[in-house]
Amino acid sequence: MEKVSSGIYDLIKVKGKASDNRPGVQQCPGKDRDKYFQIFHPWSFYPASAADLDVAMEHLKEGLPKHGWKIVEYGPDTSANKNVVLIADNDEKRAGVHITQMKKRNPPKLSLTVVSGCYQVPDGQEVEHF
Repeated sequence: MEKVSSGIYDLIKVKGKASDNRPGVQQCPGKDRDKYFQIFHPWSFYPASAADLDVAMEHLKEGLPKHGWKIVEYGPDTSANKNVVLIADNDEKRAGVHITQMKKRNPPKLSLTVVSGCYQVPDGQEVEHF
């Protein structure tokens, strides 16, 4: 997931700083938590300038489809701030990304969560959820 996140980071193409969060393991929705798991990687991007948030989001909207991502949702959310949300899936990478543009936050940022598809725990193994 870090490699997938890194590829998304490269598409942002504006100066800024990414948080240093590590991936975790969680259960797959609607599946037995002892048999199935997925990897998630939440992180944030803080542009050097708040004005760069729009540029970063536009780069992602244009760049993700060129790298195998299908945008399944794009537009303002229902919050009072009307944050712009971009949700995309990549079947080849078996991953999805949820990006929220948070202009009114202090500091302004993009909040990103990359999630893998569901995987079955190999026989005789256990998954450590964290």
